[in-house]
Amino acid sequence: MRRMVKEKLLTFEGKPLFPERRATTVSYELSNDEMTLYDEVTEYVREQMNRADRLTQEGQGRRGNTVGFALTMLQRRLASSPEAIYQSLARRRKKLEARIVEERQRARTAALGISPQEQRLSSLLGDDAEGSGSGLDLDGWDDLDGEEQEELGAEVVDAATAAATIAELELEVGTLKQLEELARRLRGQGVDAKWLQLSGLLQTAEAMFSPDGDRRKLLIFTEHRDTMNYLVDRLRTFLGDSDAVVHISGSTPREERRTIQARFTQDEECLVLVATDAAGEGINLQRAHLVINYDLPWNPNRIEQRFGRVHRIGQTEVCHMWNLVAADTREAQVYLRLLAKIDQQRIAYSGQVFDVLGEALSGAELRRLLLDAIRYGDDPEVRDRINQVIDDTVEGRIRDAIEHPPLAEETLAFTDIERIRIEMLEASARRLQPHYIRAFFLAAMDHLGGKATEREPGRFQLASVPSSVRARDREIGAGRRCSPAMSGSHSTRSSSGKRAHRQPSCSHPVIHCSRPRSTSCWSVTPVSSPRGPCWSTTPTRRTSHGCWSCWNMPSPMGAPPATRLTRW
Repeated sequence: MRRMVKEKLLTFEGKPLFPERRATTVSYELSNDEMTLYDEVTEYVREQMNRADRLTQEGQGRRGNTVGFALTMLQRRLASSPEAIYQSLARRRKKLEARIVEERQRARTAALGISPQEQRLSSLLGDDAEGSGSGLDLDGWDDLDGEEQEELGAEVVDAATAAATIAELELEVGTLKQLEELARRLRGQGVDAKWLQLSGLLQTAEAMFSPDGDRRKLLIFTEHRDTMNYLVDRLRTFLGDSDAVVHISGSTPREERRTIQARFTQDEECLVLVATDAAGEGINLQRAHLVINYDLPWNPNRIEQRFGRVHRIGQTEVCHMWNLVAADTREAQVYLRLLAKIDQQRIAYSGQVFDVLGEALSGAELRRLLLDAIRYGDDPEVRDRINQVIDDTVEGRIRDAIEHPPLAEETLAFTDIERIRIEMLEASARRLQPHYIRAFFLAAMDHLGGKATEREPGRFQLASVPSSVRARDREIGAGRRCSPAMSGSHSTRSSSGKRAHRQPSCSHPVIHCSRPRSTSCWSVTPVSSPRGPCWSTTPTRRTSHGCWSCWNMPSPMGAPPATRLTRW
Protein backbone atom coordinates (compact mmCIF):
# COMPACT_ATOMS: atom_id res chain seq x y z
CA MET A 1 0.00 0.00 0.00
CA ARG A 2 1.31 3.45 -0.87
CA ARG A 3 1.15 6.45 1.41
CA MET A 4 -1.25 9.03 0.07
CA VAL A 5 -1.36 12.81 0.35
CA LYS A 6 -4.21 14.25 2.36
CA GLU A 7 -6.21 15.36 -0.66
CA LYS A 8 -6.52 11.71 -1.83
CA LEU A 9 -7.83 10.34 1.48
CA LEU A 10 -11.54 9.52 1.68
CA THR A 11 -14.02 8.75 4.45
CA PHE A 12 -15.98 5.49 4.65
CA GLU A 13 -18.72 7.25 2.68
CA GLY A 14 -16.31 8.10 -0.14
CA LYS A 15 -16.12 11.82 0.70
CA PRO A 16 -12.83 13.77 1.06
CA LEU A 17 -11.40 13.34 4.54
CA PHE A 18 -9.63 16.71 4.42
CA PRO A 19 -10.85 20.03 2.99
CA GLU A 20 -9.10 21.96 0.26
CA ARG A 21 -5.94 23.97 0.96
CA ARG A 22 -5.19 27.26 -0.75
CA ALA A 23 -1.97 29.28 -0.52
CA THR A 24 -1.54 32.90 -1.63
CA THR A 25 1.71 34.83 -2.04
CA VAL A 26 1.37 38.44 -0.91
CA SER A 27 4.26 40.60 -2.14
CA TYR A 28 4.82 44.17 -1.02
CA GLU A 29 7.33 46.97 -1.60
CA LEU A 30 9.62 48.30 1.12
CA SER A 31 9.68 52.04 1.80
CA ASN A 32 12.80 54.05 0.93
CA ASP A 33 13.99 54.10 4.56
CA GLU A 34 13.36 50.38 4.94
CA MET A 35 15.26 49.68 1.72
CA THR A 36 18.20 51.75 2.94
CA LEU A 37 18.39 49.79 6.18
CA TYR A 38 18.02 46.51 4.28
CA ASP A 39 20.88 47.33 1.91
CA GLU A 40 23.22 48.49 4.70
CA VAL A 41 22.63 45.48 6.95
CA THR A 42 22.90 43.08 3.99
CA GLU A 43 26.24 44.63 3.00
CA TYR A 44 27.48 44.19 6.60
CA VAL A 45 26.37 40.53 6.53
CA ARG A 46 28.13 39.93 3.20
CA GLU A 47 31.40 41.43 4.44
CA GLN A 48 31.35 39.39 7.64
CA MET A 49 30.57 36.22 5.67
CA ASN A 50 33.67 36.84 3.57
CA ARG A 51 35.67 37.01 6.82
CA ALA A 52 34.06 33.76 7.94
CA ASP A 53 35.23 32.20 4.67
CA ARG A 54 38.78 33.23 5.47
CA LEU A 55 38.52 31.57 8.88
CA THR A 56 37.54 28.32 7.17
CA GLN A 57 40.41 28.61 4.71
CA GLU A 58 42.79 29.07 7.65
CA GLY A 59 41.65 25.79 9.17
CA GLN A 60 39.02 27.16 11.58
CA GLY A 61 36.08 25.51 9.85
CA ARG A 62 33.90 25.15 12.93
CA ARG A 63 34.28 28.78 13.90
CA GLY A 64 33.66 29.91 10.34
CA ASN A 65 30.46 27.87 10.22
CA THR A 66 29.31 29.28 13.54
CA VAL A 67 29.87 32.88 12.46
CA GLY A 68 28.19 32.20 9.12
CA PHE A 69 25.17 30.78 10.89
CA ALA A 70 24.95 33.79 13.19
CA LEU A 71 25.01 36.13 10.19
CA THR A 72 22.22 34.24 8.42
CA MET A 73 20.12 34.57 11.57
CA LEU A 74 20.78 38.31 11.57
CA GLN A 75 19.70 38.51 7.92
CA ARG A 76 16.51 36.62 8.70
CA ARG A 77 15.68 39.03 11.51
CA LEU A 78 16.24 41.89 9.09
CA ALA A 79 13.53 40.39 6.86
CA SER A 80 11.23 39.80 9.83
CA SER A 81 10.48 43.28 11.20
CA PRO A 82 12.09 46.64 12.11
CA GLU A 83 11.68 45.73 15.77
CA ALA A 84 13.50 42.40 15.39
CA ILE A 85 16.51 43.84 13.55
CA TYR A 86 16.77 46.83 15.91
CA GLN A 87 16.77 44.63 19.00
CA SER A 88 19.24 42.20 17.38
CA LEU A 89 21.68 44.95 16.37
CA ALA A 90 21.49 46.55 19.81
CA ARG A 91 22.10 43.26 21.63
CA ARG A 92 24.95 42.31 19.28
CA ARG A 93 26.65 45.68 19.75
CA LYS A 94 26.39 45.40 23.56
CA LYS A 95 27.72 41.83 23.59
CA LEU A 96 30.71 42.72 21.41
CA GLU A 97 31.48 45.82 23.52
CA ALA A 98 31.44 43.63 26.63
CA ARG A 99 33.77 41.20 24.92
CA ILE A 100 36.24 44.00 24.12
CA VAL A 101 36.37 44.87 27.82
CA GLU A 102 36.84 41.19 28.72
CA GLU A 103 39.64 40.66 26.22
CA ARG A 104 41.44 43.79 27.38
CA GLN A 105 41.30 42.61 30.96
CA ARG A 106 42.91 39.37 29.87
CA ALA A 107 45.52 41.36 27.93
CA ARG A 108 44.88 39.23 24.86
CA THR A 109 45.80 41.73 22.19
CA ALA A 110 46.70 39.07 19.66
CA ALA A 111 44.22 36.47 18.44
CA LEU A 112 40.77 36.26 20.00
CA GLY A 113 39.40 32.95 21.22
CA ILE A 114 35.99 31.45 20.52
CA SER A 115 33.19 32.58 22.86
CA PRO A 116 31.20 30.12 25.03
CA GLN A 117 28.14 30.72 22.83
CA GLU A 118 30.14 29.88 19.72
CA GLN A 119 31.50 26.74 21.38
CA ARG A 120 28.00 25.62 22.28
CA LEU A 121 26.69 25.96 18.74
CA SER A 122 29.81 24.53 17.10
CA SER A 123 28.91 21.11 18.50
CA LEU A 124 26.07 21.12 15.97
CA LEU A 125 28.30 22.23 13.10
CA GLY A 126 30.97 20.46 11.10
CA ASP A 127 34.04 21.62 9.21
CA ASP A 128 33.06 22.83 5.78
CA ALA A 129 35.33 23.65 2.90
CA GLU A 130 32.80 26.05 1.44
CA GLY A 131 32.38 28.06 4.66
CA SER A 132 29.65 30.64 5.04
CA GLY A 133 27.81 28.52 7.55
CA SER A 134 26.67 26.08 4.87
CA GLY A 135 28.20 23.29 6.95
CA LEU A 136 25.37 23.54 9.46
CA ASP A 137 24.08 20.15 10.51
CA LEU A 138 20.43 20.83 9.77
CA ASP A 139 19.33 17.55 11.32
CA GLY A 140 21.09 18.41 14.58
CA TRP A 141 19.65 21.90 14.59
CA ASP A 142 16.11 20.77 13.77
CA ASP A 143 16.28 18.13 16.53
CA LEU A 144 16.41 20.91 19.12
CA ASP A 145 13.05 21.95 20.55
CA GLY A 146 11.65 25.42 19.95
CA GLU A 147 12.97 26.88 23.21
CA GLU A 148 16.52 25.61 22.64
CA GLN A 149 16.56 26.93 19.08
CA GLU A 150 15.38 30.37 20.15
CA GLU A 151 17.80 30.67 23.08
CA LEU A 152 20.85 29.29 21.27
CA GLY A 153 20.12 31.26 18.12
CA ALA A 154 19.77 34.48 20.10
CA GLU A 155 23.03 33.87 22.00
CA VAL A 156 25.06 33.17 18.88
CA VAL A 157 23.64 35.92 16.67
CA ASP A 158 24.41 38.39 19.44
CA ALA A 159 27.98 37.26 20.07
CA ALA A 160 29.56 35.27 17.21
CA THR A 161 32.10 37.32 15.27
CA ALA A 162 34.81 36.76 12.69
CA ALA A 163 37.04 39.46 14.24
CA ALA A 164 40.55 38.16 14.92
CA THR A 165 41.87 41.05 17.02
CA ILE A 166 40.53 43.67 19.37
CA ALA A 167 41.10 46.32 16.69
CA GLU A 168 38.87 44.39 14.24
CA LEU A 169 36.30 43.93 16.98
CA GLU A 170 36.24 47.68 17.68
CA LEU A 171 35.79 48.38 13.97
CA GLU A 172 32.82 45.99 13.84
CA VAL A 173 31.25 47.64 16.89
CA GLY A 174 31.52 51.02 15.13
CA THR A 175 29.65 49.60 12.11
CA LEU A 176 26.98 48.11 14.38
CA LYS A 177 26.42 51.50 16.03
CA GLN A 178 25.69 53.07 12.64
CA LEU A 179 23.29 50.28 11.68
CA GLU A 180 21.61 50.44 15.08
CA GLU A 181 20.99 54.17 14.64
CA LEU A 182 19.40 53.56 11.22
CA ALA A 183 17.14 50.91 12.73
CA ARG A 184 16.29 53.13 15.70
CA ARG A 185 15.19 56.00 13.44
CA LEU A 186 13.08 53.68 11.29
CA ARG A 187 11.51 52.16 14.39
CA GLY A 188 10.72 55.64 15.75
CA GLN A 189 8.99 56.64 12.50
CA GLY A 190 6.64 53.67 12.79
CA VAL A 191 7.23 52.83 9.12
CA ASP A 192 6.57 49.14 8.46
CA ALA A 193 5.34 48.10 5.02
CA LYS A 194 4.99 44.50 6.15
CA TRP A 195 2.62 45.40 8.97
CA LEU A 196 0.59 47.58 6.59
CA GLN A 197 0.22 44.58 4.30
CA LEU A 198 -0.89 42.38 7.19
CA SER A 199 -3.40 44.91 8.50
CA GLY A 200 -4.74 45.30 4.97
CA LEU A 201 -5.30 41.54 4.76
CA LEU A 202 -7.12 41.58 8.09
CA GLN A 203 -9.50 44.25 6.80
CA THR A 204 -10.10 43.24 3.19
CA ALA A 205 -9.56 39.48 2.74
CA GLU A 206 -12.99 37.88 2.34
CA ALA A 207 -11.90 34.67 4.09
CA MET A 208 -11.19 36.63 7.30
CA PHE A 209 -14.93 36.99 7.97
CA SER A 210 -17.83 34.58 8.30
CA PRO A 211 -21.03 35.05 6.25
CA ASP A 212 -22.49 36.83 9.30
CA GLY A 213 -19.64 39.34 9.32
CA ASP A 214 -17.91 37.94 12.42
CA ARG A 215 -14.12 37.85 12.38
CA ARG A 216 -12.71 34.32 12.10
CA LYS A 217 -9.87 32.88 14.14
CA LEU A 218 -6.40 33.36 12.69
CA LEU A 219 -2.96 31.81 13.26
CA ILE A 220 0.10 33.99 12.52
CA PHE A 221 3.59 32.46 12.40
CA THR A 222 6.83 34.35 12.91
CA GLU A 223 10.36 33.10 13.48
CA HIS A 224 11.47 35.50 16.21
CA ARG A 225 10.23 36.44 19.66
CA ASP A 226 10.96 40.13 19.12
CA THR A 227 8.64 40.13 16.11
CA MET A 228 6.06 38.08 17.99
CA ASN A 229 5.93 40.61 20.85
CA TYR A 230 5.80 43.46 18.33
CA LEU A 231 2.87 41.87 16.47
CA VAL A 232 0.96 41.10 19.67
CA ASP A 233 1.07 44.77 20.69
CA ARG A 234 0.04 46.04 17.25
CA LEU A 235 -2.74 43.48 16.81
CA ARG A 236 -4.24 44.23 20.20
CA THR A 237 -4.37 47.90 19.29
CA PHE A 238 -5.74 47.10 15.84
CA LEU A 239 -8.53 44.87 17.19
CA GLY A 240 -9.20 47.11 20.18
CA ASP A 241 -9.18 44.20 22.62
CA SER A 242 -6.14 42.90 24.52
CA ASP A 243 -7.92 39.60 25.21
CA ALA A 244 -8.40 38.92 21.49
CA VAL A 245 -4.71 38.08 20.92
CA VAL A 246 -2.59 35.35 22.56
CA HIS A 247 0.92 34.13 21.80
CA ILE A 248 3.15 31.05 22.13
CA SER A 249 6.93 30.87 21.79
CA GLY A 250 9.61 28.35 22.64
CA SER A 251 9.96 29.87 26.12
CA THR A 252 6.27 29.35 26.95
CA PRO A 253 5.98 26.64 29.66
CA ARG A 254 4.20 23.48 28.57
CA GLU A 255 1.24 23.89 30.93
CA GLU A 256 0.79 27.52 29.93
CA ARG A 257 0.98 26.45 26.29
CA ARG A 258 -1.90 24.02 26.83
CA THR A 259 -3.91 26.75 28.54
CA ILE A 260 -3.34 29.16 25.66
CA GLN A 261 -4.24 26.48 23.13
CA ALA A 262 -7.48 25.70 24.99
CA ARG A 263 -8.37 29.38 25.21
CA PHE A 264 -7.73 29.96 21.51
CA THR A 265 -9.82 26.95 20.49
CA GLN A 266 -12.70 27.42 22.95
CA ASP A 267 -13.02 31.14 23.70
CA GLU A 268 -15.03 32.90 20.99
CA GLU A 269 -13.51 36.25 21.98
CA CYS A 270 -9.93 35.02 21.39
CA LEU A 271 -9.34 35.63 17.69
CA VAL A 272 -5.61 35.61 16.93
CA LEU A 273 -2.75 33.35 17.99
CA VAL A 274 0.75 34.67 17.20
CA ALA A 275 3.37 31.96 17.44
CA THR A 276 6.89 30.97 16.63
CA ASP A 277 7.48 27.49 15.23
CA ALA A 278 7.20 26.15 18.78
CA ALA A 279 3.43 26.15 18.15
CA GLY A 280 4.02 23.77 15.26
CA GLU A 281 5.22 21.03 17.60
CA GLY A 282 2.28 18.68 18.02
CA ILE A 283 -0.42 21.28 18.68
CA ASN A 284 -3.91 20.85 17.22
CA LEU A 285 -5.39 24.19 16.21
CA GLN A 286 -8.10 23.07 13.81
CA ARG A 287 -10.57 25.44 15.46
CA ALA A 288 -9.01 27.93 13.01
CA HIS A 289 -8.51 27.45 9.29
CA LEU A 290 -6.57 30.62 8.41
CA VAL A 291 -2.76 30.87 8.56
CA ILE A 292 -0.42 33.78 7.79
CA ASN A 293 3.33 33.23 7.42
CA TYR A 294 4.58 36.63 8.57
CA ASP A 295 8.10 35.20 8.25
CA LEU A 296 8.83 32.47 5.72
CA PRO A 297 11.09 29.73 7.12
CA TRP A 298 14.31 28.60 5.44
CA ASN A 299 13.04 25.02 5.44
CA PRO A 300 10.04 23.97 3.27
CA ASN A 301 9.10 21.33 5.85
CA ARG A 302 8.28 24.15 8.27
CA ILE A 303 5.68 25.53 5.86
CA GLU A 304 4.08 22.09 5.68
CA GLN A 305 4.09 21.78 9.48
CA ARG A 306 2.54 25.21 9.96
CA PHE A 307 -0.30 24.47 7.55
CA GLY A 308 -0.75 21.11 9.28
CA ARG A 309 -1.70 22.81 12.55
CA VAL A 310 -5.12 23.68 11.06
CA HIS A 311 -5.45 21.14 8.22
CA ARG A 312 -6.33 18.11 10.34
CA ILE A 313 -8.96 15.40 10.55
CA GLY A 314 -12.23 17.03 11.56
CA GLN A 315 -11.50 20.32 9.78
CA THR A 316 -14.54 21.27 7.68
CA GLU A 317 -13.52 24.65 6.27
CA VAL A 318 -11.29 25.40 3.29
CA CYS A 319 -7.85 26.19 4.75
CA HIS A 320 -6.12 29.38 3.59
CA MET A 321 -2.47 30.37 3.97
CA TRP A 322 -0.92 33.73 3.05
CA ASN A 323 2.86 34.12 2.59
CA LEU A 324 4.25 37.66 3.01
CA VAL A 325 7.31 38.45 0.87
CA ALA A 326 9.13 41.77 0.36
CA ALA A 327 9.41 41.84 -3.44
CA ASP A 328 12.56 43.96 -3.71
CA THR A 329 14.83 41.92 -1.43
CA ARG A 330 17.42 39.30 -2.29
CA GLU A 331 15.47 36.59 -0.48
CA ALA A 332 12.49 37.36 -2.72
CA GLN A 333 14.54 36.25 -5.74
CA VAL A 334 14.28 32.73 -4.31
CA TYR A 335 10.93 32.81 -2.50
CA LEU A 336 8.83 34.32 -5.27
CA ARG A 337 10.17 31.87 -7.84
CA LEU A 338 9.75 28.93 -5.48
CA LEU A 339 6.20 29.85 -4.39
CA ALA A 340 5.14 30.51 -7.98
CA LYS A 341 6.42 27.08 -9.04
CA ILE A 342 4.66 25.43 -6.09
CA ASP A 343 1.42 27.19 -7.01
CA GLN A 344 1.70 25.94 -10.59
CA GLN A 345 2.02 22.39 -9.29
CA ARG A 346 -0.84 22.93 -6.84
CA ILE A 347 -3.15 23.80 -9.72
CA ALA A 348 -1.85 20.92 -11.83
CA TYR A 349 -2.31 18.36 -9.03
CA SER A 350 -5.49 19.75 -7.43
CA GLY A 351 -3.81 21.02 -4.27
CA GLN A 352 -1.80 17.87 -3.53
CA VAL A 353 1.59 19.61 -3.16
CA PHE A 354 1.61 20.68 0.50
CA ASP A 355 2.36 17.23 1.92
CA VAL A 356 5.47 16.88 -0.26
CA LEU A 357 7.09 20.31 0.09
CA GLY A 358 10.02 18.80 1.99
CA GLU A 359 10.67 16.42 -0.90
CA ALA A 360 10.46 19.20 -3.49
CA LEU A 361 13.36 21.09 -1.95
CA SER A 362 15.29 20.19 1.20
CA GLY A 363 16.15 22.66 3.92
CA ALA A 364 19.83 22.52 2.99
CA GLU A 365 19.09 23.22 -0.67
CA LEU A 366 16.81 26.16 0.07
CA ARG A 367 19.32 27.56 2.53
CA ARG A 368 22.09 27.36 -0.08
CA LEU A 369 19.96 29.16 -2.66
CA LEU A 370 19.07 31.93 -0.20
CA LEU A 371 22.69 32.42 0.82
CA ASP A 372 23.73 32.63 -2.84
CA ALA A 373 21.04 35.24 -3.43
CA ILE A 374 22.14 37.28 -0.41
CA ARG A 375 25.85 37.16 -1.21
CA TYR A 376 25.88 37.17 -5.03
CA GLY A 377 22.37 38.25 -6.03
CA ASP A 378 23.73 41.26 -7.92
CA ASP A 379 25.22 38.92 -10.52
CA PRO A 380 22.72 38.15 -13.34
CA GLU A 381 24.34 34.75 -13.89
CA VAL A 382 23.72 33.79 -10.26
CA ARG A 383 20.08 34.87 -10.49
CA ASP A 384 19.61 32.82 -13.64
CA ARG A 385 21.22 29.79 -12.02
CA ILE A 386 18.92 30.08 -8.97
CA ASN A 387 15.85 30.23 -11.20
CA GLN A 388 17.08 27.26 -13.23
CA VAL A 389 17.68 25.15 -10.12
CA ILE A 390 14.18 25.86 -8.81
CA ASP A 391 12.53 25.19 -12.17
CA ASP A 392 14.41 21.94 -12.78
CA THR A 393 14.19 20.60 -9.24
CA VAL A 394 10.78 21.46 -7.81
CA GLU A 395 8.55 20.40 -10.68
CA GLY A 396 10.17 16.99 -11.18
CA ARG A 397 10.32 16.12 -7.49
CA ILE A 398 6.74 17.12 -6.78
CA ARG A 399 5.54 15.11 -9.76
CA ASP A 400 7.51 12.06 -8.64
CA ALA A 401 6.37 12.34 -4.99
CA ILE A 402 2.70 12.57 -5.97
CA GLU A 403 2.62 10.07 -8.80
CA HIS A 404 5.01 7.57 -7.18
CA PRO A 405 4.57 7.87 -3.40
CA PRO A 406 6.70 5.67 -1.13
CA LEU A 407 5.35 2.33 0.01
CA ALA A 408 3.85 1.94 3.47
CA GLU A 409 4.15 -1.40 5.27
CA GLU A 410 0.81 -1.23 7.09
CA THR A 411 -2.21 -2.67 5.27
CA LEU A 412 -5.91 -3.02 6.12
CA ALA A 413 -8.22 -5.64 4.67
CA PHE A 414 -11.69 -4.60 3.54
CA THR A 415 -13.19 -6.58 6.44
CA ASP A 416 -11.06 -4.53 8.87
CA ILE A 417 -12.25 -1.29 7.29
CA GLU A 418 -15.88 -2.39 7.60
CA ARG A 419 -15.36 -3.38 11.24
CA ILE A 420 -13.79 0.01 12.03
CA ARG A 421 -16.65 1.78 10.28
CA ILE A 422 -19.23 -0.06 12.43
CA GLU A 423 -17.27 0.68 15.61
CA MET A 424 -17.17 4.37 14.71
CA LEU A 425 -20.92 4.41 14.12
CA GLU A 426 -21.54 2.72 17.47
CA ALA A 427 -19.21 5.16 19.23
CA SER A 428 -21.09 8.06 17.66
CA ALA A 429 -24.41 6.61 18.87
CA ARG A 430 -23.07 6.33 22.43
CA ARG A 431 -21.78 9.89 22.49
CA LEU A 432 -23.17 12.14 25.20
CA GLN A 433 -25.48 14.50 23.30
CA PRO A 434 -26.72 17.92 24.51
CA HIS A 435 -30.30 16.71 24.84
CA TYR A 436 -29.14 14.02 27.28
CA ILE A 437 -27.61 16.72 29.47
CA ARG A 438 -30.81 18.76 29.19
CA ALA A 439 -33.00 15.80 30.20
CA PHE A 440 -30.76 15.00 33.16
CA PHE A 441 -30.49 18.61 34.29
CA LEU A 442 -34.24 19.24 34.28
CA ALA A 443 -34.89 16.03 36.21
CA ALA A 444 -32.12 16.86 38.70
CA MET A 445 -33.46 20.38 39.30
CA ASP A 446 -36.94 18.97 39.89
CA HIS A 447 -35.57 16.40 42.33
CA LEU A 448 -33.59 19.03 44.27
CA GLY A 449 -36.51 21.45 44.46
CA GLY A 450 -35.25 23.93 41.86
CA LYS A 451 -37.29 25.54 39.10
CA ALA A 452 -36.18 25.88 35.47
CA THR A 453 -38.31 27.84 33.00
CA GLU A 454 -37.63 27.70 29.26
CA ARG A 455 -37.65 31.30 28.00
CA GLU A 456 -36.70 30.43 24.42
CA PRO A 457 -35.54 27.25 22.66
CA GLY A 458 -32.40 25.99 24.36
CA ARG A 459 -32.35 28.77 26.98
CA PHE A 460 -33.58 28.29 30.55
CA GLN A 461 -33.97 30.65 33.46
CA LEU A 462 -33.50 29.30 36.96
CA ALA A 463 -35.80 31.37 39.11
CA SER A 464 -34.58 29.46 42.14
CA VAL A 465 -31.28 27.64 42.51
CA PRO A 466 -31.64 25.09 45.34
CA SER A 467 -29.70 25.89 48.48
CA SER A 468 -28.06 22.44 48.41
CA VAL A 469 -26.55 23.25 44.99
CA ARG A 470 -25.25 26.63 46.20
CA ALA A 471 -23.79 24.98 49.30
CA ARG A 472 -22.05 22.43 47.10
CA ASP A 473 -20.68 25.29 44.97
CA ARG A 474 -19.16 26.93 48.04
CA GLU A 475 -17.63 23.61 49.02
CA ILE A 476 -16.04 23.04 45.59
CA GLY A 477 -14.91 26.65 45.21
CA ALA A 478 -14.11 26.37 41.48
CA GLY A 479 -15.45 28.10 38.38
CA ARG A 480 -18.15 30.75 38.14
CA ARG A 481 -20.09 31.22 41.40
CA CYS A 482 -23.68 29.99 41.57
CA SER A 483 -26.19 32.74 42.38
CA PRO A 484 -29.74 32.33 43.76
CA ALA A 485 -31.06 32.82 40.20
CA MET A 486 -29.19 32.27 36.93
CA SER A 487 -29.52 31.50 33.27
CA GLY A 488 -29.45 27.85 32.32
CA SER A 489 -27.30 28.67 29.25
CA HIS A 490 -24.61 31.31 29.01
CA SER A 491 -24.30 33.99 26.36
CA THR A 492 -21.32 35.62 24.71
CA ARG A 493 -20.91 38.75 22.66
CA SER A 494 -19.34 38.32 19.23
CA SER A 495 -17.03 40.82 17.55
CA SER A 496 -20.03 42.20 15.66
CA GLY A 497 -21.79 43.04 18.94
CA LYS A 498 -24.46 40.30 18.67
CA ARG A 499 -25.14 38.00 21.60
CA ALA A 500 -24.81 34.29 20.95
CA HIS A 501 -26.34 31.66 23.26
CA ARG A 502 -24.97 28.18 23.78
CA GLN A 503 -26.56 25.05 25.22
CA PRO A 504 -25.75 24.21 28.86
CA SER A 505 -22.69 21.98 29.14
CA CYS A 506 -21.16 19.82 31.87
CA SER A 507 -18.96 22.76 32.87
CA HIS A 508 -21.90 25.07 33.68
CA PRO A 509 -21.66 25.92 37.41
CA VAL A 510 -25.18 24.70 38.24
CA ILE A 511 -24.67 21.33 36.50
CA HIS A 512 -21.15 21.06 37.92
CA CYS A 513 -22.42 21.55 41.48
CA SER A 514 -25.47 19.30 41.04
CA ARG A 515 -23.31 16.19 40.81
CA PRO A 516 -23.40 13.67 43.67
CA ARG A 517 -20.78 13.56 46.38
CA SER A 518 -20.26 9.87 45.64
CA THR A 519 -18.17 8.90 42.63
CA SER A 520 -20.78 6.37 41.53
CA CYS A 521 -24.18 6.93 40.03
CA TRP A 522 -26.71 5.21 37.79
CA SER A 523 -27.22 5.57 34.08
CA VAL A 524 -29.97 4.57 31.68
CA THR A 525 -28.69 3.15 28.39
CA PRO A 526 -30.62 1.90 25.35
CA VAL A 527 -30.12 -1.77 24.46
CA SER A 528 -31.42 -4.01 21.68
CA SER A 529 -33.81 -6.93 22.21
CA PRO A 530 -35.98 -9.16 20.03
CA ARG A 531 -38.99 -7.03 21.01
CA GLY A 532 -37.31 -3.81 19.91
CA PRO A 533 -35.53 -1.01 21.81
CA CYS A 534 -35.75 -1.01 25.59
CA TRP A 535 -33.84 0.52 28.50
CA SER A 536 -31.30 -0.87 30.95
CA THR A 537 -30.38 0.70 34.30
CA THR A 538 -26.72 0.11 35.25
CA PRO A 539 -24.29 1.64 37.77
CA THR A 540 -21.49 3.67 36.23
CA ARG A 541 -18.68 6.02 37.15
CA ARG A 542 -18.88 9.72 36.51
CA THR A 543 -16.66 11.08 33.77
CA SER A 544 -13.49 13.12 34.16
CA HIS A 545 -15.60 16.24 33.60
CA GLY A 546 -17.47 15.53 36.83
CA CYS A 547 -20.89 14.89 35.26
CA TRP A 548 -23.01 11.76 34.87
CA SER A 549 -22.87 9.58 31.80
CA CYS A 550 -26.67 9.47 31.95
CA TRP A 551 -28.82 8.63 28.93
CA ASN A 552 -32.14 9.69 30.47
CA MET A 553 -34.43 9.98 27.41
CA PRO A 554 -38.21 9.62 27.10
CA SER A 555 -39.04 6.04 26.10
CA PRO A 556 -42.27 4.41 24.94
CA MET A 557 -41.26 1.46 27.12
CA GLY A 558 -41.14 3.77 30.11
CA ALA A 559 -37.72 4.52 31.52
CA PRO A 560 -37.41 4.85 35.31
CA PRO A 561 -37.74 8.43 36.53
CA ALA A 562 -34.49 10.35 36.89
CA THR A 563 -35.01 10.86 40.62
CA ARG A 564 -34.60 7.10 41.11
CA LEU A 565 -31.47 6.82 38.99
CA THR A 566 -29.00 8.82 41.03
CA ARG A 567 -27.80 8.26 44.58
CA TRP A 568 -27.33 11.68 46.26
